[in-house]
Amino acid sequence: MPISLPLSKDSVLAVGLMSGTSLDGIDAALVRIVGAGYNTKVTLLAFDTLFFDNQLKEDVFNICRPETSSVDLICRLNVVLAEKMAEAVYKVVEQSHYRIDDLDFISSHGQTIFHMPAERATLQIGELAVIAHQTNTLTVGDFRPSDLAVGGQGAPLVPFVDQLLFRSTKTGRVLVNIGGMANITILPRITDNTKNDHDVFAFDTGPGNVLIDEIVRIGTNGKADFDKGGMFALNGNVNKAWLNRLIAQDPFLSRPYPKSTGREYYHREMADLLWQDGKKRNLCFEDIVATITSVTVESIVLAIDKQVDPTVQIDELFVGGGGVHNRFIMNQLQEQTKRPVSSMESLGFSSDAKEAVAFAILGNEFLRQQPNNTPSATGAKKAVSMGKLALPY
Repeated sequence: MPISLPLSKDSVLAVGLMSGTSLDGIDAALVRIVGAGYNTKVTLLAFDTLFFDNQLKEDVFNICRPETSSVDLICRLNVVLAEKMAEAVYKVVEQSHYRIDDLDFISSHGQTIFHMPAERATLQIGELAVIAHQTNTLTVGDFRPSDLAVGGQGAPLVPFVDQLLFRSTKTGRVLVNIGGMANITILPRITDNTKNDHDVFAFDTGPGNVLIDEIVRIGTNGKADFDKGGMFALNGNVNKAWLNRLIAQDPFLSRPYPKSTGREYYHREMADLLWQDGKKRNLCFEDIVATITSVTVESIVLAIDKQVDPTVQIDELFVGGGGVHNRFIMNQLQEQTKRPVSSMESLGFSSDAKEAVAFAILGNEFLRQQPNNTPSATGAKKAVSMGKLALPY
């Protein structure tokens, strides 16, 4: 059914799509969104992940690396991934009592293959026109370029949604998202003088699961793609001297925010070198995993301790993304931050679905022609309405 723009319906049915730097598949969240802006209410109706097969995963890995990428492979995967994204939409809608025809819109982050914020350049693929055509549904996507165009980093984008849904009048919060990369959103307690986004800030802290996953693949000869439950790390010992050296030698970790990163910095070749370094130190597989996992934890803790304004009171941390299932990460965050650390479920929200839900909300704001970036987080010169539109013709 055609809808008018700007979107005027108070209640909409949408699917948010997220394919992150872990490159394992496409998350799809079917949501009911009521209202907009600070009045937004969202209900998760269904969630699913369409996983990539090994060949597609390897192809996506290859286009993220200049050494193995090619323009013809990028062009082909732009369509292939869009077809997978459309498939993910059908898959998640089938879990509900709704039909594809009931959707008001689809909102897709796309697959980032390279991100160069210093040059105001980024590229996400997964052709919107293909998604719109195959689902016969209005499709929104390609959010980052609008923020980059006005001087922002083009990331992180989820903090805009964090401030709409999770700010509190009682406590100051840090929301930690641990996907391929890790990022934090600082949400000071709301007072009469802070009911806007000017005091909300967020940035990428460094690697999330990306180096851990690569180390696990190397150490298991490809038999495992990730450290399930953090069991490898829990059975290992952290080499403190090596950990301290890795933290000290990574220039991204001490860079002031706003800042963002991706696989163009934390990549497979880095993991190969880390594996070789660990072996030279006569460390076993579990010890290497534990130490590299600690890099993720330490980078998050360092960001909170060193880069958050000390006058901002932080009372609690909430973790989302795949890292929430890693017991080693969760235990260490609790121990080192000396604050309560909980999953997003404690806020009545799905840790796994959070980013896909967030992009549905970003699409809702775009269709209502409202700003949907957070300049205090991205460094943009002004608030803009991010996104592009593909009509289902």
